Amino acid sequence: MGVADLDLDLDLDLDLDPGPGTNPDRAPDRAPDLGPGGKPHVLSLTPAPGGPPLRAGALFALVRLRGRPVATLLTTVPDGADPVGVLVTAFRAQYGQHGQHHAETGELSGAPPRTTVVVATRERADRLGRALDSLLAQDHPDFHVVVVDNAPVTTATRELVDEVYAGRVTYVHEPVPGLAVAHNRGVAATDSPVVAFTDDDVVADPRWLSALTAPFAADPRTGCVTGLILPARLTTPAQVLLESHGGFAKGFAPRLYDPAAPPADEPLFPFTAGSFGSGANMAFRTSALRAVGGFDPATGTGTPARGGDDLYAFVRILAAGHRLRYTPDALVWHHHRETWQDLRNQAYGYGAGLTAYLTAVLCRHPSLLPALLAKLPRGLAHARAITTHRPGETGAGVPGMHGTHGHPWPRSLSRLERRGMLYGPLGYARARWGIR
Repeated sequence: MGVADLDLDLDLDLDLDPGPGTNPDRAPDRAPDLGPGGKPHVLSLTPAPGGPPLRAGALFALVRLRGRPVATLLTTVPDGADPVGVLVTAFRAQYGQHGQHHAETGELSGAPPRTTVVVATRERADRLGRALDSLLAQDHPDFHVVVVDNAPVTTATRELVDEVYAGRVTYVHEPVPGLAVAHNRGVAATDSPVVAFTDDDVVADPRWLSALTAPFAADPRTGCVTGLILPARLTTPAQVLLESHGGFAKGFAPRLYDPAAPPADEPLFPFTAGSFGSGANMAFRTSALRAVGGFDPATGTGTPARGGDDLYAFVRILAAGHRLRYTPDALVWHHHRETWQDLRNQAYGYGAGLTAYLTAVLCRHPSLLPALLAKLPRGLAHARAITTHRPGETGAGVPGMHGTHGHPWPRSLSRLERRGMLYGPLGYARARWGIR
């Protein structure tokens, strides 16, 4: 499946119609002068970073309005059809004849503060280079990149940084395995007021870091910011299945989570940390993260807990009184795991990480136990809901829209998630014991 980035520079009542008249001096994937009266509104369609060339078949596209991500479209391009025209038609069907869409407001902006970007990695130098190239191309005015090599067995990562990125990227060795341990090592290596985290299997949008860190300058109560994660490519059934059920994306509306004004639509707040964001796209005010003790080293990939390090940090930041913001303007493209076994491991790990992080919160901060117990009945119902067998269905609007469950979620994966939930507290206990 092709993955594309569709950029619509629209005024109100702009009637999208690619039609004839593409300027031959421009790249063939651009159709200029789409607006009435010859106004030069440009529709562009380009493959996502690292994705396959666009061709006939299924096509997943990110739609931006005036540079801001607002929607995704999943459609089929017939043989011989123009992908731009097909996507414009799908966009019209979802958002109206004139392509009008009023993006959510409420985003805060400000001069992005000095930031350190931490990338934890282990024996994936081939993927790491792609991520580092995108990070070094950021438009942020003042940042530095730190690579934390977590329990390496070869020198491949060190050699990559030394030979290709010398002077531009700092290499740090962390011998103790575990994603949380590696992230804490990265925090210790920075003197920046903001520290951002992403993974070695992403490609960051050029504006990612600026969008992710600007809210810290605009709002002193902000302790954490998360962003949008979309697939870099959808070429295997496992990748398509994961993305059709939401993937890592948390929507296109900016969101503020404030412990002083808990959201009415989240009765389990703040314990539904999975709705706040994901570890591949997050940033913290460094002082706030250090004040809550950083990440719990007994959580995360690479430990018996299997995950939950990011969720633990989100809850700790909120419990300490800081605000958490989700901003879809901060975009990274994630290379999803490709095989069915990868997806099985991921489903089990998600379940384990969920209950492992809850166990970590209660072990380290028992004062939160009364609040959790009060919400436990709803929490159990929520756990059952998110792991239930989800039948295939057609969503409203454009059939096959991202997150509308166009593909059935197998019962076997639901069972694996539940088994992971049962294992999570044991996995966390094993990890704690190993640290001791």
